Amino acid sequence: MSDVTSTILILFCLLQMKHMLGDYFLQTPRMLTGRATYLHLGRAQHAAVHALGSAIAFALIGAPWGLILALCVAEWIVHFHIDWAKARHSAQSGLGPTDAGYWRAAGLDQALHQFTYIAMVWAWVVITAPSG
Repeated sequence: MSDVTSTILILFCLLQMKHMLGDYFLQTPRMLTGRATYLHLGRAQHAAVHALGSAIAFALIGAPWGLILALCVAEWIVHFHIDWAKARHSAQSGLGPTDAGYWRAAGLDQALHQFTYIAMVWAWVVITAPSG
């Protein structure tokens, strides 16, 4: 297995651990309430937790700081909007944990976050990874 392939797998593992911590262990009451409101400080903080975690993951593999900054600003923006769209949809539809539509929205939310990580890793590969 090439060094790049190994690093990609390590990076995906780091991003998965970061995602689990950010979405399931590090959310505060402020982050969890009022999420259907667009300008929501708690959601901004939640997205920042994810961006910081990704910055740590990319720093651990030695990514350039300029790339880390660009990726994490983009992730903050994307994460903020994915979570807002899910919260707004759930609130407008009156969906809660006992509704199948709530879980479909949660599943789509999680899939979009995973696609974000794929795009971030792809950008690292294209921009900085040595060939081989």
